Formats: sequence, structure tokens, C-alpha cells
Amino acid sequence: MRSLRFIAVLLLPVSVCGAQTARDPSGFSLPSDLPAITAFDVSAMDKTVDACADFYKYACGGWMAKNPVPPDQAIWGRFSQLQERNRDILHAILEKAAQPDPKRSAVVQKIGDFYASCMDEGKANALGAKPLQPQLDRIGKIANRAELITTVAYLQSVGVPVLFQFGPSPDLHKASITIGQVNQGGLGLPDRDYYLKDDAKSVETREKYLAHVTKSFELLGDNPQTAAAEAKTVMSIETALAKAAMDRVEFRKPENRDHPMTPQQLAQLAPAFEIQQYFVATAAPPLEKVNVTNPEFFKQTSAQLESVPLNDWKSYLRWHVVRHASPWLSTPFVTENFGFYDQYLEGQQEQQARWKRCVRLTDQKLGEALGQSYVDLTFGVEGKQRTLKMVEAIEKAMGEDLQSLAWMTPETRKAAAVKLAGITNKIGYPDNWRDYSKVNVVRGDFLGDLNRANNFERTRQLNKIGKPTDKLEWGMSPPTVNAYYNPPQNNINFPAGILQPPFYDNKMDDAVNFGGIGAVIGHELTHGFDDQGSKYDAVGDLRNWWTEADKAEFEKRTSCISDEYDQFVAVDDVHLKGRLTLGENTADNGGVRLSLMALRNKMAEEKHAPKPIDGFTPEQRFFLSFAQIWCQNVNPAQARLRALTDPHSPGRYRVNGVVSNMPEFQQTWGCKPGQPMVRANACRVW
Repeated sequence: MRSLRFIAVLLLPVSVCGAQTARDPSGFSLPSDLPAITAFDVSAMDKTVDACADFYKYACGGWMAKNPVPPDQAIWGRFSQLQERNRDILHAILEKAAQPDPKRSAVVQKIGDFYASCMDEGKANALGAKPLQPQLDRIGKIANRAELITTVAYLQSVGVPVLFQFGPSPDLHKASITIGQVNQGGLGLPDRDYYLKDDAKSVETREKYLAHVTKSFELLGDNPQTAAAEAKTVMSIETALAKAAMDRVEFRKPENRDHPMTPQQLAQLAPAFEIQQYFVATAAPPLEKVNVTNPEFFKQTSAQLESVPLNDWKSYLRWHVVRHASPWLSTPFVTENFGFYDQYLEGQQEQQARWKRCVRLTDQKLGEALGQSYVDLTFGVEGKQRTLKMVEAIEKAMGEDLQSLAWMTPETRKAAAVKLAGITNKIGYPDNWRDYSKVNVVRGDFLGDLNRANNFERTRQLNKIGKPTDKLEWGMSPPTVNAYYNPPQNNINFPAGILQPPFYDNKMDDAVNFGGIGAVIGHELTHGFDDQGSKYDAVGDLRNWWTEADKAEFEKRTSCISDEYDQFVAVDDVHLKGRLTLGENTADNGGVRLSLMALRNKMAEEKHAPKPIDGFTPEQRFFLSFAQIWCQNVNPAQARLRALTDPHSPGRYRVNGVVSNMPEFQQTWGCKPGQPMVRANACRVW
């Protein structure tokens, strides 16, 4: 799991279009051998550990000892277990959908044929790099910069992420309208810092990357000497792009990404981008305004487009074509891609079975088609109603919290209450399913299917420009084990995939459910008021609704959290980045407190004290349930990668970092000052 995600403006959202399509749930059934997952497990604990010394290990030590990272994973946690269970369900759906039954509905046929094409490994091996030849030929024929730019537009249309990004985004100052946005991009390594840092590990990574790019060119048929020269060219171009890019911490701040321009102004800023011709090539709607997230990136890269030889840019494009397609080409390409990206960078020891990769890809590309049958089998209308009641209870707790905060003045408190009241909730699955009828899936033409699915999504996204922002859109497919808050839409979103054990179980007591999914709900609510979400108002516009005094106090409190997490070590000598993870850490701390408030409110309304279960009080079960959703083991390489790029903290610190700030936890477990789970300088925002 990439953990609970704060969807910022720049993450391309997923929307819902078209009327509700007919479903064909008949014939699909849950696999008989699905693994059971419990919402709270006493055997997962390690009771030899003092809860006040290391609560994470106390709650998760038993689970961690029994659940090493599988060789086909880089991280393994309770999120992962649920993801695998959901993948088994999707696998069963797709295996049946792939059977060429003339009675299949159009939706079932589409997902089934896409999956069947993906699974045809024999054909992929027979074709080798041939599916890439049309794209490679087009690159080879580029004769001038204008043709280079139109080729960039074409490659982006089929999902190849070259040079920069272009797509829709709600206007930062009028979120009800969607405008065009251009964004930095074009790298083959996970982050700009991989190109710029000079520590031993970064130097080693660049050497490995050069070797990988060289080998990939050789697989395309280039001789070793030519391939090595091309790889150095790619590294040179990407290093220049990295130097022009904004770092992740600064990029999180919406005010740093707020640069609206006319297309003419962008053309003057970066003339070598041939931006007017580029927009025509994308078939985007007419653009009156475009947000340029990082003007310096486009200014510097424009200079590179003028000075770097055209043949060098061709090498750069060829590399990204093969990089994008390698996971789905013949075995040598798949193996080479896995060896660098999954094995070296992430620490995964074995390639996942092809069916797992094809299930995941089908969910990514046709998620709301595949999700219909998944929802029929696992969720239903009653699941929405149960979850909504819990959301309402936690929203009520947040309203009470806002009214009781001593550090907030009445003026800001009133504005915060207006924003809270404006948050809308989307539960489980969309009201209207997306229409994929325009996606042409040809069984047996997998790279073609993938390109056409990417082009469908690209076209759908660009068609949003100039139109009202659709706040009913979903940024995740229904089977996804995740949740998110969307600042410009001011809504919280909980796909059906996460609304089951270990997060929610209607057979469990309230304490366990509030500690699990309740903490997730509280987390997403708090995102609306974290260090970046707090910059948006109730309608999603980027607008300051704080008094100067309250803003100063808020920043003092968030700085406390940033400083706390800066001290945590992810692996070896790599610390977490407190400012990178600040939004998620603020949401973790606030979310658990809000959910505990809601649980206590519910127990007070019922006017009787629940009896201990398994020897634990309701509050103890609450904290144990919260901790156990974050039980995980992580390979060192994955821990390093996440510390450098992920805005979420590792599970250990998502637990210990939170509870050590909570007097409620210390009272529940009898912790004393001076013990590790009692911070002398406790942090609290919400």
C-alpha cells in the first residue's frame, strides 16, 4: 500500500462519465480459498514488549515474526494482505470474463479480452520489440524541433511520460472550473535527487541506471558501444531536467505551483517548446489559461531544447518508449526492467506471477468496468450506509474538536467550521459507472490495447478542460485498498476495497472498528486541515481563511510534528523528511484523536461501559486495532526509496509517532513520564 494518500491538485484525478451501465454479475462468485483476515488479532501481539516502551512492536511483534516479506513483494503488511485478497477476487472475475462466451456483456468482454491479451506471454516472446517499431520509426524520422514536440505530444497520448506533463486541474482560485496545467517531469529515476546527490548510494544508483539503460538499448538492437553512448546522453538530458525541477518538499506547497498564464505567455517563457503547436497536436480544447506549476523548469528546459542536438533528444525518446513498454514485452525486456526497478531500487527478490501483474494493470486501465463485478460480490448498498454512519460520527467529533481548541480564535474557528460542513463523502463506488465503450480492445494485440486504453484516458482527461469540475469523480477504482482527501473538491473518498477487515468488520466491537477504519476516516478529514489542505477553503479555492495569529500558532504546531519525524530513522543513516511527510503525519495524529473522541461519544450515548474483551478495555482495543492496521515488514531498499520519495512515514512511526503525542494513550496504558511512548515535547495540531 502506498498508504493513505493526500491527493494534491497535480495528481491526475479519475472522474465518472456516462450513465450507469448494465452489469452482468451472474456467473461470478468469490473464490472458495480466499484467505481470512481478522480486524484484530491477539496473536499478532508481542506481549513480552512493554507497551509504553514500543507500542508498535507490542501490537505487531507477533505478526512481524510470522510474516516476512514474500520474495515477490518489497513490503508486506496488513494492507498488503488485503490487497492480495482483493487481487484474488479480481483474478477469479477476470479468468471467467476471459472465456470467449458469446453471452458475455460488452463490459465483461472488454475486461476479459484485455486481461487475456495481457496474459499471452507466448505471443509477447514471439514479437520481441516489434510492437515498438511504429513508435521508434516515428522518432527516427524527426527532422526538426517542431516534429520533436509533436512526437512528444503523440507519445504522451499513449502513456509514455516524456519531457513534461500536461493535463487538467481545477483552477487554484476557482476550483469549480477545470483548466489546463503543465508540470515538470520526464525522469527515469524516481526523484530529482537521485541525479543530484553525491553520496555513495546515489552514485551507485546512477551507475546501475546507466548500465540498465545501456542494456535496454542493446535489447533494441544497438551495438554495445552505441548503446553506452546513448545511455550517457539520456543521463545528461535527465540530469538537466532534474536540476530544473522543484524538490518534493517545495512542490507540496500549492502556492509554489500557482502560476496561471495565457498560452501566449507560456510560449514567451519557453519558446522552444513550440507550445501552441504542442496544444494543437494534443487535440486539447481551446485554452484561455494554463497553470504552469514550475516556470523555471520550462524556462531551463526550453534552453536545453535549443542547445541539445536533435539526435540526442531522439535517444531520450527511444529510451522512454522502451522503458514504458518493457514490463509487457518479451522476457529479456521484462527481466531487465525488473532487475533495475523492482529488484535493485525496491528490494523485490522475485518477479510477480504474470496473472498478478495483469490483474493490476486491468484494474489500472479499466478499473470502473472491472470494479462493477467486484462491488457486486463484496460490498453492496448496505456497506455504504454502515460506513457513512461512522463518517458522520467522526465529522461530529471534529466539529466538537474545533469548538474546544484553546489556540484558535473565534474568527478562524468559524471559517474552519464552514469548511468542515462543506466536506462531502463518497463511499464505496461511483453512483454512475464510467463508459469505456470507446476503448477498442482487440484480443491478441496487447500493446495496442494498452496504447488505446491510455489514449482513451488521455482524451477523457483533456476533455475536462474548460468545463465545470466534476466533484463526483473518483480518483481510485472500487477495489483499491486506499482512501484520499481531494483539496479542490473538498471531499473524502473511501473505495470499497478498504472497507473490510482489517479496517472494518461488522462482527467486531465498536472499539476495533473505530481504531481501524475510524482512524482512516479521521485521517482523511484531517487532511483538509493539514499544512497544505488548510490553504484551501470550503469550496476548494486556494484562499487564506486564517487570522495571522492563528496561522502563526498553526505553523508552530506543525513544525513540532515536522521536527519530531525528522528524528526517525528509516534505514541505515537515512532519516525521514519531516517536511515531506508533514501532511500525512498531521493527518495520522489528528485522525486517531478524532476517532477516539467519536468512540467515546458513542459509548457515552449507549450509557453503559462495555466489558473488556480478550482482557483489554475498549480504549486499549482501539489503540491496538489502530496499530495493527500498520503492521508491516519492509525490505531495506524499499525503506530507503520510500524515505526519499514517499510523503508517508513507515508503519512503525505512523504508530509510535502518534501515540507518544497522546495523553489519552498514556492514560489508557499507564505510561509514565520518561518512557519512550511519552514525549516530553508532545505535538498536537488537531
